[in-house]
Amino acid sequence: MCRAVEVSRSGYYAFKARLKSLNRINNENLLIEIRRVFWDNNRNYGSPRIWDQLRNKEQIPCSLNRVAHLMHCNNLVAIQRHKFRATTNSKHNYPVWPNVLNRNFTVDKPNAVWVTDITYIWTFEGWLYLAAILDLYSRGIVGLAMDKTIADTLTLQALTQAILRRSPHKGLICHSDRGSQYACNDFKTLLAQHEIIGSMSKKGDCWDNAVAESFFHTLKVELIHRMKFRTREEAKKNL
Repeated sequence: MCRAVEVSRSGYYAFKARLKSLNRINNENLLIEIRRVFWDNNRNYGSPRIWDQLRNKEQIPCSLNRVAHLMHCNNLVAIQRHKFRATTNSKHNYPVWPNVLNRNFTVDKPNAVWVTDITYIWTFEGWLYLAAILDLYSRGIVGLAMDKTIADTLTLQALTQAILRRSPHKGLICHSDRGSQYACNDFKTLLAQHEIIGSMSKKGDCWDNAVAESFFHTLKVELIHRMKFRTREEAKKNL
């Protein structure tokens, strides 16, 4: 081995006997914690999320740059996200709501703003479509519906569930894209019955519904793209 790396045997044993520096010991200990968080979260966390958990949640002193450097040197790379693919049809004749939300994604109370979107999951039986409604305050799911078709009933079921669970007050904003499932008369009627204000993204602008898009990206990276579902029922249980 010494011949391969062109060092003397005495130099190698002197290196082995040399005491580790405090900085090296700290890095080795921090790397153990980084690996733990990385694998505990199924390789989904990159350096910002690992740093946030270690520093802010577990009170382990470290910097973001240090965590990123150690991860880079030890080939700890989070699973990459897939590109966005549109799932809703905005080419329809229904009137659309104005963009009331206008990218104001920070709210100070629950049930003030909901955002909603649709995504798709492949199974060996065919596509499974999922509609989800998130409360912007908690970023938690308040309504969820899944079906083998992307019919208008999908979004109606998700909205009905959210209303039954949360009983929102008058003036709640429900923001979506311009898909026909959200612009159809039945969805608008349900909003009106509960005095919910409709809001829609500008045409072709996914950033107007960035929170819902981000949630689905995370869901796909951390679950959907890592598994192969034999049936729609199996996918539903995992979701």
